[in-house]
Amino acid sequence: MDSAIAIADFCQSNAANIDKNGAFAQREFELIREADLLTAPLQASFGGWGAGFNSDVMSETLMLLKHIGRGNLAVGRVYEGHVNALQLIQTLGSEEQIQKYAQDARMGKVFGVWNAEANDGVKVIPVDTGYRLEGAKTFCSGAGYVERPFVNGVLPDGGWQMCIVPMEKVSTVTDESWWEPPGMKATASFKIDFTGVELSQNDLIAQAGDYYRQPWLTAGVIRFAAVQLGGAEAIFDATREFLRLLQRTEDAYQKQRLGQMAIAIESGNLWLKGAADKIAAYAPVFGDYATVKNPQADQLVAYTNMVRAAIEQICIDIMQLCERCVGTRGLLPPHPMERLIRDLTLYLRQPAFDIAIANPGEYAATKTESVHSLWK
Repeated sequence: MDSAIAIADFCQSNAANIDKNGAFAQREFELIREADLLTAPLQASFGGWGAGFNSDVMSETLMLLKHIGRGNLAVGRVYEGHVNALQLIQTLGSEEQIQKYAQDARMGKVFGVWNAEANDGVKVIPVDTGYRLEGAKTFCSGAGYVERPFVNGVLPDGGWQMCIVPMEKVSTVTDESWWEPPGMKATASFKIDFTGVELSQNDLIAQAGDYYRQPWLTAGVIRFAAVQLGGAEAIFDATREFLRLLQRTEDAYQKQRLGQMAIAIESGNLWLKGAADKIAAYAPVFGDYATVKNPQADQLVAYTNMVRAAIEQICIDIMQLCERCVGTRGLLPPHPMERLIRDLTLYLRQPAFDIAIANPGEYAATKTESVHSLWK
């Protein structure tokens, strides 16, 4: 974890330099590669320590993601996608595919999951030589740098098929003008048109519909929640430093706000620990294997949705308290709070929040046991 902390410190010091549309954290990912964090998600037999895959190290995985997010949310967003992609491959891929993509990770290739799309989304069309893609993906974080993205699309029969595209071997069209956000600028989350890309059967992962298997799909929200909490920690640290420089830490109201922020951050850490414990108790690997049916899947989905909702609210509270602490003066560039709040505000807007927050209530409503044992 020491290397993650050191990388986070560099990310923090360099964040303002890459806070521009079209930029990407190249040096940051060089450091991540040099620290063997691109291989960290691999099982030990493939050269990693199972970050995001082995349940017994889920707590360490979440702390790793939180540290990277503390350094720079844009870096954390792309790295979390790398962890997610390698988890999906090792959970759902064939042995041949796992070995192939593990070698790619050892060679320093960055993976990702590009699942979002608009009305011109990706179609996976069978042809004589394999498959041809038509359509585009949006929010392709790390565009131009992620070399092994999941580019999932719909089959002619309506099934949702996972595909991995070897980017250096294909021709695509990138629309950089699509990404002009107020925050998370350095993620390079462009729109990419994959029309004409041809894939082989070995580029397709698992069966149609497997991407939506539970609890993998929903339980994975704890990864981005950990990155988000790292962003909240960065705001806390920046707020405290701002007050120190102005010699306002002895003010009673500032102490009260800092106390509220510290409580909120620690609450987030406890939620992450609870999620890691639930996953460790659930199965030896994250979400278990595709052929295994677990009667506790609904409980894990509901619990991880609670984690997502709780950490989102924690992040919102931290930003509001920060704004009250520093006032207008502290929210103007070049103070880091301005960028941190922009980035975290945008990153919190993950899809389907209303469904996520209603799910624990739906789960609880179907049970009759007392609430003290509801999540055991």
